[in-house]
Amino acid sequence: MHKLTILDGGMGRELQDIGAPFSQPLWSAQALIEAPEFVSQAHQNFVDAGAEIVIVNSYACVPFHLGDALYQSDGARLATLAASIAHNVCMKATSSNRPISVAGAIPPPFGSYRPDLFDADKAKLIVASLVAAQQPYVDLWLAETISSIKEFEVIQTALSTTGKSCYYSFNLDDRVSNQACLRSGESVSSAAKRVCQTGAKAILFNCSIPEVMEQAIKDAKQVIEAQDGDVEIGVYANNFMPIKTDHEANSSLQPMRELSPDDYLVYAKRWYDAGASIIGGCCGIGPAHINALSQWKCALLDQ
Repeated sequence: MHKLTILDGGMGRELQDIGAPFSQPLWSAQALIEAPEFVSQAHQNFVDAGAEIVIVNSYACVPFHLGDALYQSDGARLATLAASIAHNVCMKATSSNRPISVAGAIPPPFGSYRPDLFDADKAKLIVASLVAAQQPYVDLWLAETISSIKEFEVIQTALSTTGKSCYYSFNLDDRVSNQACLRSGESVSSAAKRVCQTGAKAILFNCSIPEVMEQAIKDAKQVIEAQDGDVEIGVYANNFMPIKTDHEANSSLQPMRELSPDDYLVYAKRWYDAGASIIGGCCGIGPAHINALSQWKCALLDQ
């Protein structure tokens, strides 16, 4: 078998499922503000399920979710709190001889799935604040739900001086095609070329439907092999119905589909066979799904 690392699952939906305070537009930041013990419990649930990388709950610590006033007064503090909570949960697991890595999360500064809303100058300040807030508590960086190469370049510049491994995860067009594309319409192949040029640890694909992930893996792998690169490929799909290009992320909760842990595992095995070595879940993929992945990994190791 080739290497396989299990990532955690969707934090927002897990918080909602365990009864944390949760509403739009605050999303997963509401628990940080009102009841941070739920954030700790959600991380613990994924660790108990077998996750080997835990992502900091800082996805909503941006003006898009907090609003400008709350972001200015408390955004950095909330991101630091989120990172410290993840760190504490993982330290407990590590003390039990089970090392867990903490991934500092860099979310889309202006909302998911909307490359048209990206403002590079404003994004630089937001990303810099998120980096400074989380830096003392994280082992690596995971920039999530990147919708364009321009967005990647701004984030990559900010992370390049941190001295930590960088993982870049792109959001895909949910239309199935023989060429995988980002939300911006740019090809995964073009994004993979840029990632390979930066010394990144991994390129991933997240918060897109499972059906589009395999082609993205194949396209990225072809580029990585052509450039003789040493970049891992990862996937953490969502449990949503396909997302339209004009989606308003703060207007309502995205409709869910019925994707059981066994259903998700069928996709995961295909991703692994195609070349993915990091697999987890995004929105709607909970601890039961991650446990199925972990049990599958154990079975692979026993072969």
